[in-house]
Amino acid sequence: MKKLTLSLLVLMIGMSAIAQSTNLKKRPTLGINFFAQDFVTPELIDRSSLGDVLRQKSWNKLQNMNPGISITYLEGLSDHVDVMVRLNGSFVAYNFGGVNGRVNPEPNRDRLLLGIDANVNVKLLTDNYTIVPFLSAGVGTKMFAGTYFGAYIPTGLGLQIRLGDESFLFTQFTNNIKVTDWTRNNFVSSIGFASPIGNKKPEPKVVTPPPPPPPVKEEPKDTDGDGITDDKDKCPTVKGTAKYNGCPIPDTDGDGINDEQDKCPNVKGLAKYNGCPIPDTDKDGINDEEDKCPTVAGLARYNGCPIPDTDGDGVNDEEDKCPTEKGDPSNAGCPKLADLNFNNKSVTFLTGSAVLSKPATAELDKLYAILNERPNVAINIEGHTDNTGRPETNTALSQKRADAVKAYLVKKGISEDRMTATGFGPSKPVADNKTAAGRAENRRVEFSLR
Repeated sequence: MKKLTLSLLVLMIGMSAIAQSTNLKKRPTLGINFFAQDFVTPELIDRSSLGDVLRQKSWNKLQNMNPGISITYLEGLSDHVDVMVRLNGSFVAYNFGGVNGRVNPEPNRDRLLLGIDANVNVKLLTDNYTIVPFLSAGVGTKMFAGTYFGAYIPTGLGLQIRLGDESFLFTQFTNNIKVTDWTRNNFVSSIGFASPIGNKKPEPKVVTPPPPPPPVKEEPKDTDGDGITDDKDKCPTVKGTAKYNGCPIPDTDGDGINDEQDKCPNVKGLAKYNGCPIPDTDKDGINDEEDKCPTVAGLARYNGCPIPDTDGDGVNDEEDKCPTEKGDPSNAGCPKLADLNFNNKSVTFLTGSAVLSKPATAELDKLYAILNERPNVAINIEGHTDNTGRPETNTALSQKRADAVKAYLVKKGISEDRMTATGFGPSKPVADNKTAAGRAENRRVEFSLR
C-alpha cells in the first residue's frame, strides 16, 4: 500500500511540473464536503495484508465508518493545478494509547477529531470539461480531543464534475498515511460542492479599432528635376540622363571632359585635344607644345630638337671638335691639316736622330697656330721609320721623334693633355722599303686630330 502511495506522489509531482498554462485557472472557491472515515480496514491490512482482507471480504463496512464534515478552499495555480485546503471535523471511537503498534479499541467512546490539510490537485483535464479526473497529495495534522496531535500525508484521487459556469461537485477517495505514532492510517471517502467567492470579473471588452484609412498614393519624386523619378534614379540629387540611370555622363579619367566627348576617356587630357593629352608627334618624350622640332625626334636639352650641326659638316656639335668650322667626319669634325696648309712631310729629323730640322720647326709653328685657334681639338702624334737596322732600335727612334714633336708644341704653349705621342717603328709602312724613295716615305711623322 505504501509503495502504491509513493508512486502516486511521484506521478503527481511530475504532472504538476508540466502543467504551466494559466488560461483556465480556477478562481478562489469555497466548498463543503461530507465524508466517512475508515480506521478499521487500514488496521486490518497492516496486521495481515491487502490480499487477505480482500479474500475474507473484511474491508470496511458502513457501520464501522465515522462520518464528518469539512470546509474546503480551492484556488487555481494554473489551468491543470489547484491548491486545496481542508478543515475537517468528526467524532471518532479511536485508541489514543497504542502499545507496541497494537490497537486497544475503546468502543462506544467517541472523541472529537479535528484535522487540517493542504493539498495539490493535478487535473488531467481543464475546467472547461464536464468531468475532470484528478490526483491529490499534500500534508496534514490532526488534533484528538484537544489533547493529542498527529501528522499524516493525504494522497488520493477524485472526480470534478462541472455543474455550472464555475460551480463543481467533487467526489474523492483519500488515503491518509500516518507520520507520527499518535495517529493511524485511515481511508476517507467524500462528496461535496464548491462555488467561487464573489462575482467574476467581467471580461474586458475588445474594441475593434476602425480600419486605417487607405494610404495616400504619393506621386514619385524627382529631386534633381532630370525627368527620372527618385525610385529609378541612381543619382537622385544630381541631374543626369536616362542612359546612365539618372546619373551624369561619366568622366572616367577626371579631366573635366565627359566620356562621350573624350577621345581618351581613360587618360587625363585637355579640351583642345578632345580630352587627350598634348600629343608627342615625333615620340621623343617631349610634347608638341614644348617641342621646338615636333616632327623630328630630339632631346629635352635642345627643346625637342636633335643635336645641332652648326657648321653642317655632318658631325653634330656635341661630337664636333670644330663646331663652327666645316670639317671632315673622320677628323672629329675639323678640317684636315692638309686643308689648313699644314704639310706633315716637312716635319723631318737629322739622319739617325730625333733632332728636328729647321723645315720641321717652321712647319710645327703652323701646327701650333692651328691648335691654338681650336682649343677643343686634341692631336695624335705618330712616329714611323723604315726597316733599316734593328726593329727595336727603329721603334725607340720613332718614339723619340714623336716625343720631340710633342715637346716642341708644349714649349710653344699647347697643353700636354691635348696630345699623345706614339712610336710605331717600321710596323706601318706606307711605301716599299726596298727602294730609297720608299724608305724615305716610311721615315715620317703623322698627325690626326681628335
